Amino acid sequence: MKRWFSRKKGQGDLEGKEWEQILAKSKDFKTTFYTHPKTNVSFCLRFLNTLVDEKSVQQFLSSILEGDFHTINDLKKIVPFEDVQICEDTSVIEERLCNGYALLTIDTEEYQFGLIAAKKELIRAVEPPEIEVSVIGPKEAFIESIDANLNLIRRRLPVKELVVEEYTIGSLSKTKIAVLHMEGITNQQNLNTVRQRLQDVEFDAITDSSYIMQIISDNSNSPFPQLLDTERPDRVAAVLAEGKIAICVDGSPHILITPATIINFFSAFEDYYLNWITASFFRLLRVFAVAFSILVTPLYVAVLTYHYEIIPHDLLGTLISSRRIVPLPPVLEAVFLELTIELLREAGARLPTKVGQTIGIVGGIVIGTASVEAGLTSNVLLILIALAALASFTTPVYRMGNTIRLLRFPFLFFAHLWGLVGIVFCFCILITHLIRLTSLGSPFLAPFYPPRMVDMKDSLIRLPFEDRAMRPQFLRTKHPFRFSKKKANMKKDIEE
Repeated sequence: MKRWFSRKKGQGDLEGKEWEQILAKSKDFKTTFYTHPKTNVSFCLRFLNTLVDEKSVQQFLSSILEGDFHTINDLKKIVPFEDVQICEDTSVIEERLCNGYALLTIDTEEYQFGLIAAKKELIRAVEPPEIEVSVIGPKEAFIESIDANLNLIRRRLPVKELVVEEYTIGSLSKTKIAVLHMEGITNQQNLNTVRQRLQDVEFDAITDSSYIMQIISDNSNSPFPQLLDTERPDRVAAVLAEGKIAICVDGSPHILITPATIINFFSAFEDYYLNWITASFFRLLRVFAVAFSILVTPLYVAVLTYHYEIIPHDLLGTLISSRRIVPLPPVLEAVFLELTIELLREAGARLPTKVGQTIGIVGGIVIGTASVEAGLTSNVLLILIALAALASFTTPVYRMGNTIRLLRFPFLFFAHLWGLVGIVFCFCILITHLIRLTSLGSPFLAPFYPPRMVDMKDSLIRLPFEDRAMRPQFLRTKHPFRFSKKKANMKKDIEE
């Protein structure tokens, strides 16, 4: 094989010869020599055939062989492709080859290279959301292509103020990352913080947005997600208009939103497509369901271990009869059932869809019935565990749902140690952690701590749109008003 990577004249030995030898070991690296039939110019074409489109290669190769080709600079004239580059810097050749470019060299021009973009695009079609499913609203979800995702967002925000900044992160993966914000709205300090954290990332391979979420979070040791990830373009467009920042990672169908608050993780975006009374009811229902999911099993353990006196007499007989043949203490009984539910969840999630559904339903019925008949658990606790598992599924964000599942176990431990006092102690630890937690420097508990009454209009209760004229105060946006509230409240008919 001929020498093709070379330095500029006077720069010493060939640095690229090593790369030539490494690439030549790959089966998909192709090297072909040609001679122009009219000008007798000998040239060489090299590319990775797994990354380039063969039809595109044949198209520009035919244009070269049929055109008036004498020098590298003639490529821009005869090749009907938009992205044709003439390069003298050998350091960019490796990057271009690994990104779907074809390299063309001429023996007589040792220090110039022609790079022609012929990338093969393998992307799936835009499909409905699989995680953030909604009955009402758009049925589009992000895919793994960053260009397609940016297209979905720009169609919803067709304004010049939407700015997209691009970064390349990962010493091996060279992952393309886009940061989106609204010029004139987004807080500059928040934007600078995101820029700095992305530029400071030192990692070899970024394969998904989950890597970025964990790396740039304020507290990587917290079980709570501090960036909100979504697969819905309408949600990203809405939060960008509020003044938040979106981070799009090439190869990931989820876009990160920052800063985020705890309310964002309990709000389904479908809430904004419903009447405000209905949406508020569902939000309150989710919060109640999460509290029930965390506390019901620890309360059962605490009451049966230390606080029999608070059980009503009518219920006490039922509890005694359900536990009369159970040999295990309440805490072991609860841990056994909790772990069983978690095993069924993991098995259902990892198996193929149809098999997973069958395992979840059949396994839950069989194991639950068998454990009660064998006397390992009481039927009352089995009902409570099933309700707690059902309540945990109301969390609209998957990552927060995992955190809720995890929180039950420390509450169980403290309930076994000190009863209701232990539950209160564990709750105080949780609240203290949440108060100290931040997302991009903003309080995670906003608008509850510090209290901001203006932001309460879109928290546990979502008020009508005409009452939300201001953007969230904790974002400290450059332009705090979304619209004129006075004009929004004017609803005069034509006859008036």
